[in-house]
Amino acid sequence: MEDLLDEEKGLMESMELDRVNCVRKLLMMTKDKRILLSKIHHTRLLFGIPEDFRDRVAKYPDYFRVVTGGDGNRVLELVNWDTNLAVSELERLFMIDEDKAKRVFKFPVKHGKELELEEKDTRKLNLLNTFPLVSPYSDGWKLDVWSLEAEKYRVGIVHEFLNLTLEKRASIHHIVEFKDEFSLTRQTYQMLKKQSMSFYLAGTEMNWTVFLKDAYDENGVLVSKDPQVVFKEKLYKYADMQQMEQVG
Repeated sequence: MEDLLDEEKGLMESMELDRVNCVRKLLMMTKDKRILLSKIHHTRLLFGIPEDFRDRVAKYPDYFRVVTGGDGNRVLELVNWDTNLAVSELERLFMIDEDKAKRVFKFPVKHGKELELEEKDTRKLNLLNTFPLVSPYSDGWKLDVWSLEAEKYRVGIVHEFLNLTLEKRASIHHIVEFKDEFSLTRQTYQMLKKQSMSFYLAGTEMNWTVFLKDAYDENGVLVSKDPQVVFKEKLYKYADMQQMEQVG
């Protein structure tokens, strides 16, 4: 067990910069480039952020600044914008595999039956409506909240948010935690439900978990596992072995 604890400590230290960049990206997606430190602490397990992250912030004055809000709560602010980080996973995919990226989201064009469009023409129209997408690192919060572009922005925000998580999934509670920062609406569940090619929703409208479909194989196993996920699985196996020995 001591060896496992030492391994975990070493892993957390080796991944620190990755976790710092994760927080930076979260801040860059927010409207005001700031998040309550308490919110980051509440969702730390989702992103693999260390428990003592609040104490580590001081090590990165070029990235973060801690201020006290009007209500007395400590707020983490972004100090510098990094254009290299302001590239979403979807934008990276588009550069690597344009056809695959075009299948991620679908914003169909509404048209009357009298048009009698062929399937390939309908697909072309839908693509014109879907692209260009709106980057989650843009000022999409300024858009008319019920416009198509604003919906593209919010869908992109959730997609990127899930990509930053360790297991490429999050519950309604995690999403709602950042509702104001990410300019999300009460229609988030319905919005994600329309994008069935990208998201899998488990549960009910009042209590759901959303998964990134492409992150899982046909057996529901993560395709690419973060080192912390691998370690957690190792820990579970150790716990099961200990339990079996005790039963035996």
